[in-house]
Amino acid sequence: MAADPRNDPGVYLAAERTYLAWIRTGLALMGFGFVVARFGLFLREFVEHDRGQNVASTGFSIAVGVGLVLAGVTVNIASAIHHVHLTRQLNSGNYQPGGPSVLAVTVAIFLAAIGLAMAIYLMVVR
Repeated sequence: MAADPRNDPGVYLAAERTYLAWIRTGLALMGFGFVVARFGLFLREFVEHDRGQNVASTGFSIAVGVGLVLAGVTVNIASAIHHVHLTRQLNSGNYQPGGPSVLAVTVAIFLAAIGLAMAIYLMVVR
């Protein structure tokens, strides 16, 4: 029979490490979103300076960048809520392990969709 998780500091430390990993993921999404949004601006300015042409912005990089930043914010908020819920379950002794993380699956599907959209965009826009 497993030891009581309320008395095992390793369980709480594992929960803390998982929470911090989600925070890093959210921060990475926000940072990447900022870079994507600003990279379109950089390319537009570069082409205008190099070729002397005015280049119309499609707004795609800004939309994707803002979406990634908002996804990062959502991941951070969801991970904080999940961590508080998990520690309450551990403290009360009601924790039932099992099942995949809804947050992890949602983030993976979202990032796959963003990646697919970016790949299509790169193939179409030349």
